Amino acid sequence: MVTAPRNPADPHRPVEPPTAGPGGPVTRALRALPVPLALITMIALAGVVLGRVYADSLLTRLVLGAAIGSVLLSVAARRLPSWAVAPLSVAGLTGWALLSLRLAAGHAALPGGLADVTADAARNAIPRLLTAMIPVEPAPDTVLLPVVAAWLAGLAAAEVALRTGRVLLGYLPPVLLYAGAVYVVGPNAGPAIAPTVVFAAVAVAGLAMPSHRDGLASIDPTAGLTPAVRAAVRLRLLAASAAGVAVVVALAALLAPLVAARVDERPVDPRRYVEPPQLESLDENPLVRISGWALNPEQQLLEVRTEAGPGGQARLRLAVLSDYDGVTWRVGATYRNAGRILPATEPASGTATDTVRQQITVADLTGRLLPAVPTPREVTGARVAYDPATATLIRPEGLTPGLRYTVTSAREHLDADLLATANVPAGAPAARVLRVPDGAPEQLRRLATQLAESNSAPYARATAIQDFLAEHYRVTADAPSGHAYPNLAFFLFGPRDGGGQRGTSEQFSAAFAVLGRLAGLPTRVVVGFAPSGDGPVRAADASAWPEVLFDGVGWVPFDPMPRPDQEARPVEEDFRPAPDDTPPSQVPEPTVEPTATPPAEAAPGPHADRGGLNRPVLVGGGSGTLVLLVGLALLTLAMLRRNLTRARLGRGDPGRRIAGAWRELTDALRLAGRPVGGDLAAAEVAEQARRTLAEARAARPGPPHVDLPDGEPDELAGLLNQVAFAPHTATPAQADRAAELADRYAAALRAARPWWRRLLWTVHPGPLRWRR
Repeated sequence: MVTAPRNPADPHRPVEPPTAGPGGPVTRALRALPVPLALITMIALAGVVLGRVYADSLLTRLVLGAAIGSVLLSVAARRLPSWAVAPLSVAGLTGWALLSLRLAAGHAALPGGLADVTADAARNAIPRLLTAMIPVEPAPDTVLLPVVAAWLAGLAAAEVALRTGRVLLGYLPPVLLYAGAVYVVGPNAGPAIAPTVVFAAVAVAGLAMPSHRDGLASIDPTAGLTPAVRAAVRLRLLAASAAGVAVVVALAALLAPLVAARVDERPVDPRRYVEPPQLESLDENPLVRISGWALNPEQQLLEVRTEAGPGGQARLRLAVLSDYDGVTWRVGATYRNAGRILPATEPASGTATDTVRQQITVADLTGRLLPAVPTPREVTGARVAYDPATATLIRPEGLTPGLRYTVTSAREHLDADLLATANVPAGAPAARVLRVPDGAPEQLRRLATQLAESNSAPYARATAIQDFLAEHYRVTADAPSGHAYPNLAFFLFGPRDGGGQRGTSEQFSAAFAVLGRLAGLPTRVVVGFAPSGDGPVRAADASAWPEVLFDGVGWVPFDPMPRPDQEARPVEEDFRPAPDDTPPSQVPEPTVEPTATPPAEAAPGPHADRGGLNRPVLVGGGSGTLVLLVGLALLTLAMLRRNLTRARLGRGDPGRRIAGAWRELTDALRLAGRPVGGDLAAAEVAEQARRTLAEARAARPGPPHVDLPDGEPDELAGLLNQVAFAPHTATPAQADRAAELADRYAAALRAARPWWRRLLWTVHPGPLRWRR
């Protein structure tokens, strides 16, 4: 027979079990709701804050679902052992994450099955979230991380706050999640004042409202104690509560001024720490691909089918080249991962637009640049990165044969009546597209001045340059590639019987852009395709054309190509150089990498003797610290130089490695005091390299030298020229050979220097900061 336990105070009176307090099950449930509701609301507010940089409310709804699911699952499993809750919650997280990915994939119209979408999102969730264009489109890779973080925050908060009864400690995961959302948003949205106030109010309400763990009434901790012990316990609890309040007040008094002082500061954008998608070396200067395409006119690069909008000819833009260093034009875009809907920009006043929707299938086109009619507004069928400044697209994974995507574009139609009186921007906003590198041949400057003298209006100047090129030069498919200053000088002023005054659209567009900048016009070069209509887009359709920026109008394309039925007039009929100008007589060899470098800055002098320290211990300690710091600095420089050489010679595709080997050679020449001029071709640089090594060895005949055959710089120059003409033909073996040649030449040139110069060679910081 089981007997009831006896009360110690009264052995004849059994102990009464604790009761659930007044009220029925509904009342007990209502009294247990405040903390779970507070946790759900706090996590959902983190989704609201993060959702401000998203294109619509899908992310906020998914985070709300994760908050509800994680907290309620912990509430339902509160009777189970704590070790059993985590596996159940992880299973629920898996189901909700898969459902979220399916919803996001359908929302973004992404192709592929759920398995492919999940694998891609798991690999790229963090980098794509931090490199995505604002506003971010809810896609699998941009919603996975917030959904998982919200679910885990709800699980941790519910277990701590509900199972152990430590509500304040349970607030920590939602607070960290909210702070992370604010940090990720950064300066890309306004201050989250209203959500933050609601967040704090909900947290306070959850602490203030009575709630009971497991739905049971709380038991007075002093029940059953003697009056003296009860008073001591209550006094101790009151002291602990007072100490806690004092700590909170002190922290508020210390931190409030610091927080208030940072209210008006601009938040840090975490995106600046993440490198956006980059181009391959093949795409950095697609202008050099024009000559290769001209020699293979029947090669099919794309297949185009117009689904909506006006038919007929529509130019496809591949790349926009805004930066010129006297040797090469380069793409200056910054690409950000984008969703299906691209950010819209308002067209210039007076500019009409129509909508063009095309389905494009990739054939033999390689690289990452994705052609489209400007200006693209929506892309389906391919994940893209977008640069709003140039309205160009790339596919970070690279193009593959058979890739099919659909682009909806807003094609602009310029009002020709506005151009005659339009001005061009000047100053800092247009400095990038007005910059003319040093070393421009005097003949180019004189020709630009001649064409601008009789045409004061910007549009008249641009038209004069266009007409001059169209009337005096011929188009030939076999013209060598190259648009450095020597190449343009030979194209413009070289003798006709020696191969001058003829070229492809590469030379015509580059010459227009350089002459335009010399005449005060902001210009750039565009590479793309001009098909006659729907169907195959062949290499013969590839073209380059210049554009000029006008105020209130935007970028206006020009066509300096000669007319098919027009006979080119000799340049000498309309432009006579000064008597001291000698026209180029030989075709300059093309180069792909700029070799011009700014003059080396003078090394800072030694620090002045600070003196004033008479204690030997302090002097010795300071000297030792200085020697240690100098040693660490030299060791760091040596390691950075070594990593730079490894990155140049061992990373990237073969074309990039060959270009890196060429940079190693030109850096070696500069370290030897013989910097390479920007107007030299690759063969001329190789000749200078041989001459420099011979002079260095002649100056120090004594010590043994590193064996180096005389023809090795020429071999490296030949590999560089191959990359210039046909980058995609370079092989890994050739890249290994280029790395070997550059390394052996640098070692030979270093060995011919005095010992102290050899030591300085190893730790010289120049190659780390010299402009490329």
